[in-house]
Amino acid sequence: MHGKQRYIALNVVEWFRKQVEGGGNYQSLINEALKAHIKQQGESLETILRRVIREEMKAEQQQVAA
Repeated sequence: MHGKQRYIALNVVEWFRKQVEGGGNYQSLINEALKAHIKQQGESLETILRRVIREEMKAEQQQVAA
């Protein structure tokens, strides 16, 4: 496949954008979530995304507390 193709639901993209409002790249965050899913095929995508979301929320809470 050549070039980029984007078929991600807008609400999913918006969620990832909100996760990096303080800085960062939402596309990288999406890619990391997808790579984690591929790497851990035995785990469901839902489980992986829940873990990633928890990790991001924890990091955000730590930033706010600092």
